[in-house]
Amino acid sequence: MKNKIMAKFIEAGSEYFLYFFAYSVIGWCYEVFLETVVYKWGFSNRGVLFGPYCPVYGFGMLLFIFTIYRFINNKSLKIRVLMIPLVIVGCALIATAVELVTSYICEIFTGSWPWQTYINYSINFQGRIALSPSIRFGLGGALFLYIVQPILSYAVKRLGNSKTIIAAILILLMMIDFVLTIII
Repeated sequence: MKNKIMAKFIEAGSEYFLYFFAYSVIGWCYEVFLETVVYKWGFSNRGVLFGPYCPVYGFGMLLFIFTIYRFINNKSLKIRVLMIPLVIVGCALIATAVELVTSYICEIFTGSWPWQTYINYSINFQGRIALSPSIRFGLGGALFLYIVQPILSYAVKRLGNSKTIIAAILILLMMIDFVLTIII
């Protein structure tokens, strides 16, 4: 009995870690796209680690999955469509809270946070959060919950037992990256 429970726990943990990793990479790509294409500032690694991922996006999407996705998943199309405004607002609020908390954590450990440019936005709080990005995160979160997450969920489930091995390898790589980031 314990082995079955542990196996289910490892399987679910692997699945959610793969979501976390995928959304962290997507978040990094989004940040780099904004920086190089939209703002034309040039390329820089937008993550706090060396690898091409922004963990804050992974954590944010996991929160969206645990809090919002369960209310829209497996609902009728009509209900899912009617819930779009609530999903957008929910994603915006969650993302804003995550960004605010993360800014304080980054400041404690590194002395700053990567998005200090928010001070230039007309509606911001201490340059840590701002209305414009909150709206973008709300819209983006809804897009990902309605379109990307069902596809990603299907793809991860298709990995079968190999998802645990893949997740373990990625966890190891991120842990090494974390240690190297702290040391260097």
